[in-house]
This record gives sequence, C-alpha cells and structure tokens, in this order.
Amino acid sequence: MKHIVRFLSLLIVATLAFAVPAIAKDRIVFGGGPAGGTFQVVANAIQVYGPVKAMDFSVKAQSSAGSVENLRKVDSGRMDFGVVYSGHVYLGANGMMKNDTKKYENVRAVSFLYGAPAQLVVRAGSGIKSTKDLIGKKVGVGNAGSGAFANCELFFNHMGIWDKIERNAMGYNDAAAAFGNNQLDAFWLFTAFPSGAVIMAAQTNDIELIDLGADAEATGFFKKYPYFSKLKVPAGTYKGVDVDTPSFQDSALWVANKDVSDDVVYQLLSAIYTDEGLAHMVSQKKTFKAMSVAKGADGIVTPMHPGAIKFWKEKGVL
Repeated sequence: MKHIVRFLSLLIVATLAFAVPAIAKDRIVFGGGPAGGTFQVVANAIQVYGPVKAMDFSVKAQSSAGSVENLRKVDSGRMDFGVVYSGHVYLGANGMMKNDTKKYENVRAVSFLYGAPAQLVVRAGSGIKSTKDLIGKKVGVGNAGSGAFANCELFFNHMGIWDKIERNAMGYNDAAAAFGNNQLDAFWLFTAFPSGAVIMAAQTNDIELIDLGADAEATGFFKKYPYFSKLKVPAGTYKGVDVDTPSFQDSALWVANKDVSDDVVYQLLSAIYTDEGLAHMVSQKKTFKAMSVAKGADGIVTPMHPGAIKFWKEKGVL
C-alpha cells in the first residue's frame, strides 16, 4: 500500500511539473518589418527591453513586409501590435487603399514613433522652384515598391505632373550619383534628414530643396490627406541650403488591435515612455530621438486605443 501511495504522490508531482508550461506567459506578437529596416528595429527594441521582459506577458517581434502587411495582420488579430504608417491606417480605415476597398477598422493607434519627411533636391540656379517646374524633366522617384515611390506617385499625381516627367525608379544613393553625373534634374526622398544621399549630392553640386510645403498648401493636399503633417527641413541641414525649407511628413505609428487588453497597452507605454525607456530606444537606432512624451499623439488622425488614451491623458498629451 505504501508503494502505491508513494507512486501516486510521485505521479501527482510529475503531473504538476509538466503542467507548468500551461501557465506560461501569454505571447504578444509585435509586427516589425523587413530585416534591417527601422520597423523591425522598433519591434526588436521593445521585445528586448528589460522592464518589458519582466512583465507577465512576453513580446515577440515578428518580421514582415512592412506597413501594409502589418495593417492587415493587426486588423485580423494575427498580430497584436505593429508599426504602420499613419497614412495606411487612415486609408485602410476608410477603404481607400490602392486596389483594396476593404475597410480595416480594428486597428487603433498607440503612439507616434518618428516621421518620414519628403525632400526634393534640385541644382541651385536650375530655375526649378516648384514641383510643377519638373514637367519634361528627369526625376529620381525612389525604388519601385518603396514607400518613397508610393508617396512620390501620390504627391506628383496630386500636383498633376506624374505622367509629365521622365521617371527614374532608383534608390537614394543611385539617384544622388546620377544627379551628380547630370543624368537627373531632380530626385525625391521620403526619409529622415540629414540624408546621406543628399549630403553626397551637395558635395558634387550646389543644391536647393524645393518648398514642398508651399505646393501642398496651395493645392489642398493637407485637407485631402490629413495624415501628412507639416514640418521644415532646418537651414544648414545640407551644405549650401541656408534657409528653412517647408515640407510634409508621414508618421510611423505604433498600433494595436482593438481587442488587445487596455492594461497591456498601458503597461508597455509606461515602460517605453520613461527617460530610461526612450534612452534604450535611441541606443537601438538614432531615428528614435523623435520619440518623446510630448510628441506621443503626433500624426494620429484615426481612433486611439483606450489603453493609450488613458496613458496619454495622464501625461497631459490629450
């Protein structure tokens, strides 16, 4: 009998030991982007941050094709969080995505991360003062399939010139080299400044930046596409450009599925938006210097997650 009791006791202990994984941490999936890209750095940085790792759930960074895939997967619940451009959140919510009329209504904004501003480089003295002056010119418009290309197509179509220029789809460095060899009259970028490609172009030519802000204002661009925000490329950012140049930017946002727990959203924001948390993000990539409590709600024109609303109200941002 004693042997039977002992056997049963051991069996119970063994069963309990094997049951431990059943109460393991819940896994939260955070959609990033392609390997090496800034979106993926966001997800990885949050995943590895000590105070996040200590929480009663685990964050798992998941690579993806980028903004549009993240929008769709967060909307469906296959991702809990993701990085998505504000423009895609807005267009998706309104059924206005290119070749996709589905409304992605389950995505909620959590915070602003950083901005991607438009820049259009021309030679000093070229006489090109507006995008409309590019008609008949050779223009680098970004890599086909890139966000730069998509936003160039959007803006140039809005300005009525997309089909009236000689488009050259190429990356920034290739465009700067072609510009330096007089093979392009202008080239477009949609990236943080200072850009290495523009710095390179300014070493071989005297350059100017087009006032894209004036073009946007004059044509109702901000009213039609409210997710773009205004900014200026400061004087002195590039050699020879000694005046502030108005432009516009889209915002990379941290987003969540609407059904993610308010408490999970609140806890993560509370960990990242501290002095230590923000310093950690900057240590992963300098682009994240744009992140701050004061800018937490910048660039958001769609519904915010309730957990984020609670956090930003407490911080006095909302």
